[in-house]
Amino acid sequence: MTPFPFAAVLFDCDGVLVDSEPITNRVLADMLGELGWHLTTEEAMNTFTGKAVKDEAALIESKTGFVITPEWLKTFRARRNEALDRDLQAIPHAVAAVREIHAALKGRIACASGADRHKVELQLAKVGLLDCFEGRIFSGHEMPRSKPHPDVYLAAAEALGVDPKRCAIVEDTVTGAMAGVAAGATVFGYSTGESGHSGPGPLLSAGAVKVFSDMTELPALLSGYRLQAA
Repeated sequence: MTPFPFAAVLFDCDGVLVDSEPITNRVLADMLGELGWHLTTEEAMNTFTGKAVKDEAALIESKTGFVITPEWLKTFRARRNEALDRDLQAIPHAVAAVREIHAALKGRIACASGADRHKVELQLAKVGLLDCFEGRIFSGHEMPRSKPHPDVYLAAAEALGVDPKRCAIVEDTVTGAMAGVAAGATVFGYSTGESGHSGPGPLLSAGAVKVFSDMTELPALLSGYRLQAA
């Protein structure tokens, strides 16, 4: 493989490294149904994928009349985490792709997610990737603003000591792609065309430079990309 043109690669987690969205949204749909807003898992995915549930409190209240409380969010996360710990699987070929990129960049990778830290760490441990990202995990819950704002990606780049313009970001939603573009990075979109991922067209419109559908393609896409001079 030719040398990577990027100084670091920053990965989203849900939908990029782990196939968590169907599980999370199944639990969310169940709990919203208990409040009177009945959604299928697919409808929940179309509504909430790429967004933090806490940031959608106003929408939930408008549909249910129920004010989202910290206690409700705590219960949701506990039920979600139980389901993830039982059912979660890695995105096909993501583990091998991450390990190849990790080796090529001598560890200069990070996971920058809109999810809470416990969820991210649970998921990476579940699929055997925690060792690649330990110490380089960034949660949007700990930032002033969540995606589509760039805060979590800027924090990851700063921690790695890398200019965001020298970073590649791997995202599967328009919300995440917008965050990556706002950070000044080069965004690669992952889309299988299934629910839970934004489609290729919307990802490209949001600023992704390439969209791919198989994680086995990612190392070569990154190494073959010609990064524009600043």
